[in-house]
Amino acid sequence: MTAHILLVEDEVKLARFIELELGYEGYQVSVANDGLSGITAARESNPDLLILDWMLPGLSGLEICRRLRTTGNKVPIILLTAKDEVSDRVAGLDAGADDYVVKPFSIEELLARVRAHLRRTQEENPDILQFEDLSLNRTTREVFRGDRAIELTAKEFDLLQHLLAHPRQVITRDRILEQVWGYDFMGDSNIIEVYIRYLRLKLEENNEKRLVQTVRGVGYVLRN
Repeated sequence: MTAHILLVEDEVKLARFIELELGYEGYQVSVANDGLSGITAARESNPDLLILDWMLPGLSGLEICRRLRTTGNKVPIILLTAKDEVSDRVAGLDAGADDYVVKPFSIEELLARVRAHLRRTQEENPDILQFEDLSLNRTTREVFRGDRAIELTAKEFDLLQHLLAHPRQVITRDRILEQVWGYDFMGDSNIIEVYIRYLRLKLEENNEKRLVQTVRGVGYVLRN
């Protein structure tokens, strides 16, 4: 499922700019423009990451951090602020923020920090494998392309799981046979091509970008 990011920022033009950039990266973005609506959205929508301005009307970003952490909310928080003294950074991190970005900032840096925190969250939750807008939950056996649920057979799921566990790595046909079908598989090795075709039909049902790529004469790789 696409990562959901909540942005709480009272500067409307800046909020719109960040929202658009995050949207271009493929994230689902919600925006709140004051502290009270921000903390309500954080509690009710359960975002995957929170980008939070320090100076907000109604309730400061620092206080939002404190209240969320007090109730056990562990959402990754990136704090945005013009305050750049060491004491300010310490106060923000001590309040519960995971990261601290000083205004004015490069949007490329903010996006990189977003990716890093989402990647870390995924590593801490190994049951969920994700690449681009494709995600797979090992526990619930659910698969999503963006917000679209995809129904897979057991073998299709196992094949996709193996590819997602090794993104951007070329996996040979022999290795796929061993890991997905088993060492004692005695059937036709062309079964891989058949299931790759099944996967592509389901993953690209709405003309989405192809992620499962063929490396001719070698095997397959998950890449954009």
